[in-house]
Amino acid sequence: MHARAVAATTSALLGTATLLLPASDVRAVEVGDPPTVIAHRGGSAYAPENTLAAVDKAAGLGIRWVENDVQRTRDGKLVVIHDDNLRRTTDVEEVFPDRAPWKVKDFTAAEIARLDAGSWFGPAYAGTRVPTLEQYVRRVDRNHQKLLLEIKNPELYPGIEQQTLKVLANESWLDRQHRSKLIVQSFSADTVRTVHKLKPDVRTGLLGTPNVADLPGYAQFTDQINPSHSTISTGYVSAVQAFTGAHGKPLEVFTWTVNDATTARRVARYGVDGIITNTPDVVRNAVGAP
Repeated sequence: MHARAVAATTSALLGTATLLLPASDVRAVEVGDPPTVIAHRGGSAYAPENTLAAVDKAAGLGIRWVENDVQRTRDGKLVVIHDDNLRRTTDVEEVFPDRAPWKVKDFTAAEIARLDAGSWFGPAYAGTRVPTLEQYVRRVDRNHQKLLLEIKNPELYPGIEQQTLKVLANESWLDRQHRSKLIVQSFSADTVRTVHKLKPDVRTGLLGTPNVADLPGYAQFTDQINPSHSTISTGYVSAVQAFTGAHGKPLEVFTWTVNDATTARRVARYGVDGIITNTPDVVRNAVGAP
Protein backbone atom coordinates (compact mmCIF):
# COMPACT_ATOMS: atom_id res chain seq x y z
CA MET A 1 0.00 0.00 0.00
CA HIS A 2 1.14 3.54 -0.71
CA ALA A 3 0.43 6.71 1.23
CA ARG A 4 -0.33 8.63 -1.98
CA ALA A 5 -4.00 7.87 -2.25
CA VAL A 6 -5.83 9.80 0.49
CA ALA A 7 -4.91 13.09 2.16
CA ALA A 8 -4.18 12.98 5.88
CA THR A 9 -6.17 14.89 8.46
CA THR A 10 -4.38 18.05 9.53
CA SER A 11 -1.97 17.78 12.43
CA ALA A 12 -3.83 20.53 14.24
CA LEU A 13 -7.05 18.54 14.18
CA LEU A 14 -5.30 15.40 15.37
CA GLY A 15 -3.52 17.20 18.16
CA THR A 16 -6.73 18.78 19.37
CA ALA A 17 -8.54 15.46 19.26
CA THR A 18 -5.79 13.86 21.32
CA LEU A 19 -5.99 16.55 23.99
CA LEU A 20 -9.76 16.15 24.20
CA LEU A 21 -9.68 12.37 24.59
CA PRO A 22 -10.73 11.43 28.15
CA ALA A 23 -8.05 9.86 30.31
CA SER A 24 -10.26 6.82 30.82
CA ASP A 25 -10.13 6.18 27.08
CA VAL A 26 -6.35 6.21 27.13
CA ARG A 27 -6.27 3.71 29.99
CA ALA A 28 -8.70 1.48 28.08
CA VAL A 29 -6.26 1.41 25.18
CA GLU A 30 -3.47 0.29 27.48
CA VAL A 31 -5.39 -2.54 29.15
CA GLY A 32 -7.66 -3.63 26.30
CA ASP A 33 -7.23 -6.53 23.91
CA PRO A 34 -4.11 -6.31 21.74
CA PRO A 35 -4.64 -5.41 18.09
CA THR A 36 -5.01 -8.02 15.39
CA VAL A 37 -1.78 -8.68 13.49
CA ILE A 38 -2.09 -8.89 9.69
CA ALA A 39 0.77 -10.21 7.55
CA HIS A 40 1.30 -7.63 4.78
CA ARG A 41 1.44 -9.39 1.40
CA GLY A 42 1.89 -12.55 3.45
CA GLY A 43 5.06 -13.02 5.49
CA SER A 44 6.77 -10.62 3.11
CA ALA A 45 9.86 -9.95 5.22
CA TYR A 46 10.65 -13.65 5.02
CA ALA A 47 9.31 -14.82 1.65
CA PRO A 48 8.49 -13.21 -1.72
CA GLU A 49 5.51 -10.92 -1.27
CA ASN A 50 2.04 -11.91 -2.48
CA THR A 51 3.08 -15.50 -3.19
CA LEU A 52 1.86 -18.79 -1.81
CA ALA A 53 5.23 -19.12 -0.08
CA ALA A 54 4.50 -15.88 1.80
CA VAL A 55 1.07 -17.16 2.83
CA ASP A 56 2.67 -20.35 4.12
CA LYS A 57 5.37 -18.41 5.94
CA ALA A 58 2.72 -16.38 7.77
CA ALA A 59 0.90 -19.57 8.66
CA GLY A 60 4.12 -21.09 9.94
CA LEU A 61 4.53 -18.09 12.23
CA GLY A 62 1.01 -18.65 13.56
CA ILE A 63 -0.40 -15.51 11.90
CA ARG A 64 -4.09 -15.87 11.17
CA TRP A 65 -4.64 -12.81 8.91
CA VAL A 66 -2.87 -12.16 5.60
CA GLU A 67 -3.19 -9.17 3.27
CA ASN A 68 -2.86 -9.26 -0.52
CA ASP A 69 -3.27 -7.17 -3.68
CA VAL A 70 -5.35 -8.04 -6.73
CA GLN A 71 -4.90 -6.84 -10.33
CA ARG A 72 -6.13 -8.06 -13.74
CA THR A 73 -4.36 -9.53 -16.75
CA ARG A 74 -4.93 -8.74 -20.42
CA ASP A 75 -7.22 -11.76 -20.80
CA GLY A 76 -9.27 -10.88 -17.75
CA LYS A 77 -7.77 -13.11 -15.06
CA LEU A 78 -7.17 -11.86 -11.54
CA VAL A 79 -3.65 -12.24 -10.19
CA VAL A 80 -2.10 -11.43 -6.83
CA ILE A 81 0.60 -8.78 -7.22
CA HIS A 82 1.17 -5.35 -5.71
CA ASP A 83 2.68 -3.24 -8.51
CA ASP A 84 0.81 -2.47 -11.72
CA ASN A 85 3.89 -3.67 -13.60
CA LEU A 86 5.88 -6.86 -13.32
CA ARG A 87 9.45 -5.55 -13.21
CA ARG A 88 10.19 -5.33 -9.50
CA THR A 89 9.09 -8.80 -8.40
CA THR A 90 9.54 -11.01 -11.49
CA ASP A 91 12.05 -11.71 -14.25
CA VAL A 92 9.74 -10.26 -16.91
CA GLU A 93 12.50 -8.12 -18.45
CA GLU A 94 14.50 -11.25 -19.22
CA VAL A 95 11.60 -13.39 -20.41
CA PHE A 96 9.89 -10.65 -22.43
CA PRO A 97 12.61 -8.05 -23.15
CA ASP A 98 10.60 -6.32 -25.88
CA ARG A 99 7.41 -5.80 -23.87
CA ALA A 100 8.24 -2.62 -21.89
CA PRO A 101 6.83 -1.14 -19.69
CA TRP A 102 5.76 -4.62 -18.56
CA LYS A 103 2.33 -3.70 -17.19
CA VAL A 104 0.24 -6.47 -15.64
CA LYS A 105 -2.70 -5.47 -17.84
CA ASP A 106 -0.65 -6.05 -21.00
CA PHE A 107 0.17 -9.71 -20.27
CA THR A 108 -2.03 -12.79 -20.33
CA ALA A 109 -2.34 -15.00 -17.29
CA ALA A 110 -0.43 -17.75 -19.11
CA GLU A 111 2.45 -15.37 -19.80
CA ILE A 112 2.57 -14.23 -16.19
CA ALA A 113 2.51 -17.85 -15.05
CA ARG A 114 5.86 -18.33 -16.83
CA LEU A 115 7.61 -15.70 -14.74
CA ASP A 116 9.90 -16.30 -11.79
CA ALA A 117 8.48 -14.29 -8.89
CA GLY A 118 10.91 -15.53 -6.25
CA SER A 119 14.54 -15.23 -7.36
CA TRP A 120 14.58 -11.47 -6.72
CA PHE A 121 13.98 -12.27 -3.04
CA GLY A 122 16.52 -15.06 -2.75
CA PRO A 123 17.74 -18.21 -4.49
CA ALA A 124 15.72 -20.44 -2.17
CA TYR A 125 12.58 -19.11 -3.82
CA ALA A 126 13.64 -19.46 -7.45
CA GLY A 127 10.73 -20.60 -9.58
CA THR A 128 8.02 -19.19 -7.30
CA ARG A 129 5.08 -18.00 -9.40
CA VAL A 130 2.63 -15.11 -9.33
CA PRO A 131 -0.54 -16.79 -8.05
CA THR A 132 -4.00 -16.32 -9.45
CA LEU A 133 -6.61 -15.12 -7.00
CA GLU A 134 -8.15 -18.60 -7.06
CA GLN A 135 -4.85 -20.21 -6.11
CA TYR A 136 -4.28 -17.65 -3.40
CA VAL A 137 -7.62 -17.97 -1.62
CA ARG A 138 -7.41 -21.76 -1.76
CA ARG A 139 -4.07 -21.63 0.03
CA VAL A 140 -5.38 -19.19 2.62
CA ASP A 141 -8.35 -21.47 3.18
CA ARG A 142 -6.16 -24.56 3.42
CA ASN A 143 -4.10 -22.81 6.10
CA HIS A 144 -7.27 -21.81 8.01
CA GLN A 145 -6.30 -18.16 7.67
CA LYS A 146 -8.30 -14.98 7.13
CA LEU A 147 -7.95 -12.55 4.23
CA LEU A 148 -7.68 -8.77 3.95
CA LEU A 149 -7.94 -8.35 0.16
CA GLU A 150 -7.01 -5.09 -1.53
CA ILE A 151 -8.45 -4.27 -4.95
CA LYS A 152 -5.49 -2.48 -6.48
CA ASN A 153 -5.63 0.30 -9.10
CA PRO A 154 -9.34 -0.18 -9.89
CA GLU A 155 -9.20 2.72 -12.35
CA LEU A 156 -7.12 0.47 -14.62
CA TYR A 157 -9.58 -2.40 -14.48
CA PRO A 158 -13.24 -1.43 -14.97
CA GLY A 159 -15.55 -3.92 -13.32
CA ILE A 160 -12.85 -5.50 -11.17
CA GLU A 161 -15.05 -5.20 -8.08
CA GLN A 162 -17.75 -7.48 -9.49
CA GLN A 163 -15.15 -9.84 -10.92
CA THR A 164 -13.32 -10.14 -7.61
CA LEU A 165 -16.56 -10.93 -5.80
CA LYS A 166 -17.40 -13.53 -8.44
CA VAL A 167 -14.10 -15.33 -7.89
CA LEU A 168 -14.61 -15.19 -4.14
CA ALA A 169 -18.12 -16.59 -4.54
CA ASN A 170 -16.92 -19.39 -6.82
CA GLU A 171 -14.34 -20.31 -4.19
CA SER A 172 -16.97 -20.29 -1.41
CA TRP A 173 -15.47 -17.22 0.25
CA LEU A 174 -18.84 -15.46 0.35
CA ASP A 175 -20.67 -18.19 2.24
CA ARG A 176 -21.53 -17.71 5.90
CA GLN A 177 -18.50 -19.66 7.12
CA HIS A 178 -15.99 -17.57 5.19
CA ARG A 179 -17.54 -14.11 5.38
CA SER A 180 -16.25 -13.64 8.91
CA LYS A 181 -12.74 -14.31 7.56
CA LEU A 182 -12.84 -11.74 4.75
CA ILE A 183 -12.42 -7.98 4.40
CA VAL A 184 -12.20 -6.24 1.01
CA GLN A 185 -10.38 -2.90 1.00
CA SER A 186 -9.23 -0.25 -1.45
CA PHE A 187 -7.87 3.28 -1.61
CA SER A 188 -10.82 4.04 -3.88
CA ALA A 189 -13.97 5.04 -2.02
CA ASP A 190 -15.96 4.30 -5.18
CA THR A 191 -14.61 0.75 -5.22
CA VAL A 192 -15.43 0.19 -1.55
CA ARG A 193 -18.91 1.60 -2.11
CA THR A 194 -19.39 -0.68 -5.12
CA VAL A 195 -18.33 -3.78 -3.20
CA HIS A 196 -20.75 -2.92 -0.41
CA LYS A 197 -23.58 -2.34 -2.88
CA LEU A 198 -22.95 -5.61 -4.72
CA LYS A 199 -22.45 -7.73 -1.60
CA PRO A 200 -23.71 -5.92 1.50
CA ASP A 201 -22.74 -8.83 3.77
CA VAL A 202 -19.03 -8.46 2.97
CA ARG A 203 -16.99 -6.32 5.34
CA THR A 204 -15.03 -3.51 3.70
CA GLY A 205 -12.18 -1.14 4.48
CA LEU A 206 -11.21 2.26 3.09
CA LEU A 207 -7.47 2.79 2.89
CA GLY A 208 -6.05 6.19 3.79
CA THR A 209 -6.60 8.87 6.41
CA PRO A 210 -9.75 10.78 5.45
CA ASN A 211 -10.78 13.92 7.27
CA VAL A 212 -12.95 13.26 10.31
CA ALA A 213 -15.63 15.47 8.79
CA ASP A 214 -15.98 13.00 5.91
CA LEU A 215 -16.36 9.90 8.06
CA PRO A 216 -20.19 9.95 8.33
CA GLY A 217 -20.43 9.45 4.57
CA TYR A 218 -17.84 6.68 4.46
CA ALA A 219 -19.43 4.91 7.41
CA GLN A 220 -22.48 4.20 5.25
CA PHE A 221 -20.56 1.65 3.19
CA THR A 222 -17.40 0.67 5.06
CA ASP A 223 -16.46 -1.07 8.28
CA GLN A 224 -12.87 0.11 8.55
CA ILE A 225 -10.69 3.17 7.99
CA ASN A 226 -7.15 1.88 7.37
CA PRO A 227 -4.48 4.61 7.49
CA SER A 228 -0.70 4.77 7.39
CA HIS A 229 0.72 4.66 10.90
CA SER A 230 2.56 7.94 10.27
CA THR A 231 -0.72 9.85 9.86
CA ILE A 232 -2.58 8.87 13.04
CA SER A 233 -2.82 9.71 16.72
CA THR A 234 -4.89 8.57 19.68
CA GLY A 235 -7.35 11.33 18.88
CA TYR A 236 -7.78 10.32 15.26
CA VAL A 237 -8.26 6.63 16.10
CA SER A 238 -10.79 7.52 18.79
CA ALA A 239 -12.64 9.81 16.38
CA VAL A 240 -12.92 7.05 13.77
CA GLN A 241 -14.11 4.48 16.28
CA ALA A 242 -16.84 6.83 17.47
CA PHE A 243 -18.72 6.22 14.20
CA THR A 244 -20.88 3.20 13.48
CA GLY A 245 -19.90 1.39 10.30
CA ALA A 246 -21.92 -0.32 7.60
CA HIS A 247 -22.64 -3.42 9.69
CA GLY A 248 -23.75 -1.65 12.83
CA LYS A 249 -20.47 -1.85 14.73
CA PRO A 250 -17.88 0.85 15.51
CA LEU A 251 -15.57 1.61 12.64
CA GLU A 252 -12.28 -0.22 13.03
CA VAL A 253 -8.77 1.01 12.31
CA PHE A 254 -6.16 -1.29 10.74
CA THR A 255 -2.94 0.73 10.36
CA TRP A 256 0.01 0.03 8.02
CA THR A 257 2.88 -0.74 7.51
CA VAL A 258 4.47 -1.23 10.94
CA ASN A 259 7.65 -3.31 11.02
CA ASP A 260 9.36 -2.56 14.34
CA ALA A 261 8.48 -3.13 17.96
CA THR A 262 8.64 0.52 19.04
CA THR A 263 6.17 1.69 16.40
CA ALA A 264 3.94 -1.32 17.05
CA ARG A 265 3.68 -0.47 20.73
CA ARG A 266 3.01 3.17 19.93
CA VAL A 267 0.10 2.50 17.58
CA ALA A 268 -1.27 -0.13 19.96
CA ARG A 269 -1.44 2.61 22.61
CA TYR A 270 -3.43 4.68 20.13
CA GLY A 271 -6.08 1.97 20.30
CA VAL A 272 -5.91 0.63 16.74
CA ASP A 273 -7.82 -2.57 16.05
CA GLY A 274 -5.22 -4.08 13.74
CA ILE A 275 -1.61 -3.66 12.62
CA ILE A 276 -0.55 -4.58 9.08
CA THR A 277 3.11 -5.58 8.98
CA ASN A 278 5.85 -7.24 6.95
CA THR A 279 7.25 -8.68 10.20
CA PRO A 280 4.20 -10.14 11.93
CA ASP A 281 6.19 -12.09 14.50
CA VAL A 282 7.99 -8.93 15.64
CA VAL A 283 4.74 -6.97 15.93
CA ARG A 284 2.89 -9.82 17.65
CA ASN A 285 5.59 -10.10 20.29
CA ALA A 286 5.68 -6.35 20.80
CA VAL A 287 1.95 -5.94 21.42
CA GLY A 288 1.26 -9.24 23.12
CA ALA A 289 -1.12 -10.49 20.47
CA PRO A 290 -2.05 -14.18 20.50
